[in-house]
Amino acid sequence: MPETEQLPDGWEKRTSRSTGMSYYLNVHTKESQWDQPTEPAKKSGGSGGAGDNPDEVQCLHLLVKHKGSRRPSSWREENITRTKEEAQMLLEVYRHKIVNNEATFEELARSYSDCSSAKRGGDLGKFGRGQMQAPFEKAAFALNVGQMSGIVDTDSGVHIILRKS
Repeated sequence: MPETEQLPDGWEKRTSRSTGMSYYLNVHTKESQWDQPTEPAKKSGGSGGAGDNPDEVQCLHLLVKHKGSRRPSSWREENITRTKEEAQMLLEVYRHKIVNNEATFEELARSYSDCSSAKRGGDLGKFGRGQMQAPFEKAAFALNVGQMSGIVDTDSGVHIILRKS
């Protein structure tokens, strides 16, 4: 099988099972990205030591998919037809309810999240760097324990994230 494109050291080209599209995997950190890498893969995210820079975090999330999501279906809806703007409006309503103590994050995630983690109140468990889509990871690791994110946009849909540890 001829190799048609030369990748920088530490990268592998793979094919997504859900979309059939090519993506690139950092073999050291297992972080993936859609864009072709131009530099050798970093060997670790590492901990800088200063401030809160953990190697792993535990988060809850509430995912609302839309028709532009990479897989516009979920355990709740077989065929998701809402727009991205409608999904963002739903998240704003959920976020408002949480902030105003009208509902807990876990309750809303259990009822409304399009992720299978809904059955656990949105709990994704602990995860390290390179295990989630880049925008999700960036937001999750930027949060302080107990802090909730604004809306985070990924290929899966739009999310709000609550860091537990």
